[in-house]
Amino acid sequence: MRVALLGPTTVETEDGTPVDIGGARVRMLVARLALDPGRPVPTTTLIDDLWGEQPPADALNALQSLVSRLRKVCPVTLEPGGYRLGVTTEDVDVFRFERLRAAGRLDEALALWRGDALADVREAPFAAPTAARLEEARLSAQEDRGELDVAALTALHETHPLRERLAGLLMRALCAQGRQSDALRLYAEVRGRLADELGVDPSQELQDVHLAALRGELGPRPVIDRLPVRLTSFVGRDDELVEIAGLLGRARLVTLAGPGGAGKTRLATEVAARHPLHGKGRVWFAALAGVRAAEDLAGAVLSAFEVTFAGDPRRRTSEGMDRIAEVLRAGESLLVLDNCEHLIGAAAEFTTELLRRVPNLRVLATSREPLAIDGESLCPIGPLAVPNGQADVSAFGAVRLFLDRASAVKPGFRLDGSTVDDVRMICRRLDGMPLALELAAARLRSMTVRQITQRLDDRFRLLTSGSRTALPRQRTLRAVVEWSWDLLTEEELLLARRFAVFPAGADLAAIEAVCLPDPFYVLTSLVEKSIVDVIEIEGEPRYRMLETIRVYAAEQLDASGEKREVVGRFRHYYRELTARWEPLTRTARQLEAIDVYEAEQDNVVAALRGAIDDHEVELAADLLGDTFWYWLVKGDNERAEMSVRDVLALGDLLPADRFATFRAMQLIMAALPGVTDAAEAAAVIEHCVDSGAVQKYPSLAIALPMLAFLSQNAELARREVARAAASEDPWARAGAEWAHSFMLADEGDLEGAEQARDRAYDQFTAIGDRWGSAMTLGMKAAFVSQTGDNQAAIDLYQRGLEAATELRSQDDAAQQRWRLAVEYARMGDHAAAAREVVAAEQFVRDVGNDQLSTMLGYAKAEVVLRAGRIEEARALSVSFAQRATRSSLLGSFVAEWVAMLDARIALADGRFGDAEAFTAVAVETTSERGDMPDLATVTELLAHLRHLQGRDDAARRLMALAQLIRGRLDLGDPDVRRLVAELGEPAPLTITKAEALQRVREEAGLRPAS
Repeated sequence: MRVALLGPTTVETEDGTPVDIGGARVRMLVARLALDPGRPVPTTTLIDDLWGEQPPADALNALQSLVSRLRKVCPVTLEPGGYRLGVTTEDVDVFRFERLRAAGRLDEALALWRGDALADVREAPFAAPTAARLEEARLSAQEDRGELDVAALTALHETHPLRERLAGLLMRALCAQGRQSDALRLYAEVRGRLADELGVDPSQELQDVHLAALRGELGPRPVIDRLPVRLTSFVGRDDELVEIAGLLGRARLVTLAGPGGAGKTRLATEVAARHPLHGKGRVWFAALAGVRAAEDLAGAVLSAFEVTFAGDPRRRTSEGMDRIAEVLRAGESLLVLDNCEHLIGAAAEFTTELLRRVPNLRVLATSREPLAIDGESLCPIGPLAVPNGQADVSAFGAVRLFLDRASAVKPGFRLDGSTVDDVRMICRRLDGMPLALELAAARLRSMTVRQITQRLDDRFRLLTSGSRTALPRQRTLRAVVEWSWDLLTEEELLLARRFAVFPAGADLAAIEAVCLPDPFYVLTSLVEKSIVDVIEIEGEPRYRMLETIRVYAAEQLDASGEKREVVGRFRHYYRELTARWEPLTRTARQLEAIDVYEAEQDNVVAALRGAIDDHEVELAADLLGDTFWYWLVKGDNERAEMSVRDVLALGDLLPADRFATFRAMQLIMAALPGVTDAAEAAAVIEHCVDSGAVQKYPSLAIALPMLAFLSQNAELARREVARAAASEDPWARAGAEWAHSFMLADEGDLEGAEQARDRAYDQFTAIGDRWGSAMTLGMKAAFVSQTGDNQAAIDLYQRGLEAATELRSQDDAAQQRWRLAVEYARMGDHAAAAREVVAAEQFVRDVGNDQLSTMLGYAKAEVVLRAGRIEEARALSVSFAQRATRSSLLGSFVAEWVAMLDARIALADGRFGDAEAFTAVAVETTSERGDMPDLATVTELLAHLRHLQGRDDAARRLMALAQLIRGRLDLGDPDVRRLVAELGEPAPLTITKAEALQRVREEAGLRPAS
């Protein structure tokens, strides 16, 4: 319970919750009891202090009634001596004020005041004299500060015009601002008021101030700056400045702890320079980096006071402490102790003793580990913020610092399209560490930013251009790390160098398996010394090294002769881990498995790449086989393709089932943006069957049917669907239904396709696979849209987006978003479509995926075109064509998609000849692929063109062909709906799909398909 009387009377619990104490008389009672905290107050005293000379007729009962009401919210007890409120002096702001004032901590003391003392209980007889005493103490404290600004002193002087000490302070403050005439005029006013009202002359003290003002002795004084010279601008730590200032306001010892090169010294200097005590000349800076012996610490601090002393070395520390304390006791002070880590024990003892001796002292320390003493407030200082794939990187602290230092050594250097990727990489690869970034920027004197980026793997040779005036350990990146490394014990050195094998950090279990049995206490010591960092993921600690420290540790591991053994344990650990978690990526524990894979991604990749490079064939095959599906679910297709290619390059050494599986995956990834050779696809599928791969790897339940389907081998596709449908694995059976729905849709059996999708969705949902559920929902949405129910399709896309977002699948979430935007546009809700495009753009920027950004560009063009913004759509089409051509994502689809978009733009422009040519390109590519749903879409576009050309007979024929090819018209497309409304529904055709394909080609002016 806390009671505040320096302002309106308030009571609050220890956690700060306000307590409603009731009416005025109860407030008087709690205030009076709080003035005797923890002591009983006699009933007679309380009656006199609450009612004075006019107590109620039954004063005792009235008092008991008040106490009874107060007891409901406050701890009040009746004792032999009277009533006692259960609080201590520390619980009442009046007594905290008096203690802080006595200790010289005047700023803290005065900060407790919230207005006039006892402001809302002044009617009580006890209140007036108590408030007067407190106000006098407050005014004395304000005078004792001596450094109030002119505005504050003027306000106080107007309230207390006859207070001579206050007038003297105001005169000094005016002179310090160069306002000597105002100070002299103030003296004349005070002298006249004293004579008129009191009949006295000014005191000798005020006369002395007047004389000094006349002589010009009180003019502006230069600030005494004892801090290191700041030659560069301060960049990138705005939040930390605020946090540390707040900590210094609450604690007497604040330690900035962090790794070498994090900028602790510069940050401490900046904090000290902005502290109010700096303007009063009460800040000192003691650099301890050059101190080698504990007994020299006091002497190093004394040198910051420009005081030296000699004498018996055995007495030097105690005498030095006496002289330091003597200087600091003169007023509120701030002492910066910089670089304590190599003297950590001595620094802790020194600081403890100094804080005990000097109550009005605050200490700001920098160290690579905490001082670990009572009252220490720790402020961890890590790297500056670095971009993580975002398009706009200019606001990140690391980028701001690099650009600031870069422009200093290379005027004109700026962030633009030619430099942004390199700057982003430099900031990320150097962990956002200020010293490393400054050393890298210094290299721009003789290198380009691209040359710097290309040499980051050799960072210790690269980053050697530090200031010649800096400490030796701050001139090169290697020296920074060596300074920390040399402070480690043998056991810490062993664990630190072995830890270097983890590029993604590790949890305790991995460190124990790979590095050291029972590593916990050594590990926590490395954390304390800022060699290893620790973060919490789902409540569990995960340990990591900054990349620069890890590179240095890897060098030490190479030199130790232990590398082969440690790396071997590392690779086998991750083979076991991926084998354990891979089956769970297709179950209800999918999200848990993905969390593990995400945390261990770089470790798994390092183990896989190392196994490939060292031709550890079975190990590489196992690691890839147990990671590949995670990459596909997450949309990391580029990494998956590269890894499959490199493992397949190991050739005949691979186990047959692994080789067959990886080759099938390679073909299916290549088939998505193009057509796969039918004979090769069939051979690979048979190899998967003969080697037994289909029984071991559930992902083939989707891959093999789809590979056969995409290679236009319908019979083989149906066979593989049947095989998967008969599997004992429920996920494989769901995958079979998913693949089967594609085939049925291609054949025009839309009802059968819908039923297969529903079965797939139900089965994926039953086993908890969000990936399968999201993909199936997206397919269902597309087909529901074709019935004309755009809103139902939107609802399905939103459900698919929720599943993909929960899964954190970048590709799937982006696709669901842009399809949702297009569906809103098809429905005519262009505002909603625009909102979804903005949301999709933000998502793509956040994940930093250029391929997804390309796909989104196409969707955005369709959205703005349907909204009638033709010029904007044209520009987006050109941009999409340029970007998509450079990407491998769409492959042969680029020409088809660009042709479809440009045809629609040409139609909107009335350029029917151009629309004809673009549509012919799309008919050519879709018919060659044999993609019936896509061919139907192009056919509907061609029908729209013929209608606008006034050739309605041709338009009707094309609508009938589209209906046959897909099984129905796309009534979700407003253009198709208008065609049906104006031309009527097409009559069913009795020709085959192959004949329909040829007729569409003929309508488009193309030769028959071969």
